[in-house]
Amino acid sequence: MKEVKICVIGLGYVGLPLARLFSTKYKTVGFDMNQKRVEALMAGHDATLEVSDELLQSAINNGFVCTSNIDDIRDCNFYVVAVPTPVDENNNPDLTPLYGASTTVGKVISKGDVVVYESTVYPGVTEDECIPVVEKVSGLKFNEDFFAGYSPERINPGDKEHTVEKIKKVTSGSTPEIGQFVNDVYASVITAGTHLAPTIKVAEAAKVIENSQRDINIAFVNELSKIFTCMGINTQDVLEAASTKWNFLPFKPGLVGGHCIGVDPYYLAQCAQRYGYNPEIILAGRRMNDGMGAYVANQVIKLMLKKGIQILNSEILIMGFTFKENCPDVRNTKVVDIVKALKEYNVNITIYDPWANPAIAKKEYNIDIATELPQEKFDAAVVAVAHKEFMTLDIECLLNKKHVVFDVKYICRQEIVDGRL
Repeated sequence: MKEVKICVIGLGYVGLPLARLFSTKYKTVGFDMNQKRVEALMAGHDATLEVSDELLQSAINNGFVCTSNIDDIRDCNFYVVAVPTPVDENNNPDLTPLYGASTTVGKVISKGDVVVYESTVYPGVTEDECIPVVEKVSGLKFNEDFFAGYSPERINPGDKEHTVEKIKKVTSGSTPEIGQFVNDVYASVITAGTHLAPTIKVAEAAKVIENSQRDINIAFVNELSKIFTCMGINTQDVLEAASTKWNFLPFKPGLVGGHCIGVDPYYLAQCAQRYGYNPEIILAGRRMNDGMGAYVANQVIKLMLKKGIQILNSEILIMGFTFKENCPDVRNTKVVDIVKALKEYNVNITIYDPWANPAIAKKEYNIDIATELPQEKFDAAVVAVAHKEFMTLDIECLLNKKHVVFDVKYICRQEIVDGRL
């Protein structure tokens, strides 16, 4: 293997842990357009909390550098693109960050270099959308002057057990030789091992179906939850009974947000539609899961009405705003759907989340977040995220005598809960 100098473009939840890991074996530079993000990282702190201050500082001491200066990455020869791939307001894939990153690569890539994409995409994006940008900007010819690979990210934000090196990595390359080279680079730092896919498109497809499969399974149990609620049956009791069979899949109902499960199916669906196929199950699952926030809000209002609680100007506490527990990530959080639906009833809403960054929530959603426990009393509480701080919290002390507790995450004592999914 030739001497490798790595540049990871995009230092978010995916890029930073990967860059830090690569830096244990290779000279590595992390590149991000956000100068404030770069300065914070070089000061030894990762606001996403994916890399501990101790690990980050150790990497910096051993030569790992973060930069927003494009000149600092010109001498790299192995570029890894790890930028977000969101959807727009119409749920269409937004490839703008990928085009921007590909332009950056095109400005610095040299003959013989390799660019590997990690961002989640539908099959064909790497070779049909990204590579032409690199070719145009660089003036180099694909698979003659430079080469490409695709290795889909599998980061699980907030998970301190399944860290990047402990998750098996799918790899691929634009030629068989480059595929093996890319695989060798990743295999040298991924202790869980790698799987070399035969083509880039196969690797892209593998990634996009991973989360689509999970999305559909959650949609199924969300629908079951709605059915059993109508029947007065406890959904969790049903799932526990069914789970006694060895091949039952233990999915739970809930809000499906974040940057993967709530987004990836739309990438696959649009790709299918381009080929003239209407993906009925995938889109049905998306509709079900996208509607769960409004469903929770409506259930809370129904429960309040049954208890004779005045809805107009009532005080409702929403516990948790991030898209998952014990993680500051608010990207594509579906808690915002609960908030929007409740606001239609002219209620007063307080959102308490000790993990979320209030400035980011305000910028992205124009929503105010309290990071300290509110002191006032509430007519209803919605436990939307299972943060560890909520596990031992005495919710009843925050509520009026007549109140409703809706537990989305099944973390409260059964006797204090009025409703669940």
